[in-house]
Amino acid sequence: MKVSVLNTQGSDTGRQIELSDKVFGIAPNEHAVYLDVKAYLANQRQGTAETKERNLISGSTRKLHKQKGTGGSRKGDIKSPVFRGGGTIFGPNPRDYREKVNKKVKVLARASALSAKAADGKIVVVEDFSFDKPKTKSFAQVLKNLKVDGQKILFVTGDNDKSIILSGKNLPKANLMHASDINTYSILNSKVVVLAEGAVAKLEETLSSSSN
Repeated sequence: MKVSVLNTQGSDTGRQIELSDKVFGIAPNEHAVYLDVKAYLANQRQGTAETKERNLISGSTRKLHKQKGTGGSRKGDIKSPVFRGGGTIFGPNPRDYREKVNKKVKVLARASALSAKAADGKIVVVEDFSFDKPKTKSFAQVLKNLKVDGQKILFVTGDNDKSIILSGKNLPKANLMHASDINTYSILNSKVVVLAEGAVAKLEETLSSSSN
């Protein structure tokens, strides 16, 4: 698949780049995508929620009144869940929500997501560029020139150019990351994927193994 390379003004440079069918042209594997997205979302959870159950409450263990003959219910001690300040019944405890996904499944899922975007014509390639210093206004203008402003975009850089990443950090609908950090959820959670020209080679290098 060939895609035109645009410049930061949004104009066609007259060059085209060949997108590898191994990464941008495979038949999407929905199950691999499901597994990778599920694991990604699970790994975002902290799992630190905790409530005090009956054994963690400070208080007397003295029985409040005799078991029978009072006409009241059997309450046990002051730490009973039926009292205000008593223990919580079946409350959440700290746990690890992390899920592990096989490396080949991850690679297949990401290639599947990129292929789906390519099939929908939602991939834009822009020539490599940089800023002398981070500037949100300059980056926002580039997105406007590319006619992708106002949409949820994923902007992928090839090199570790912090100036570009920081320039788009404050834009609410823009998600910027290096090619090595790309994940399935971020691809699917965007309307358009904008690839810096240098990012294409890096993605193909790391994801082409999906066809093996």
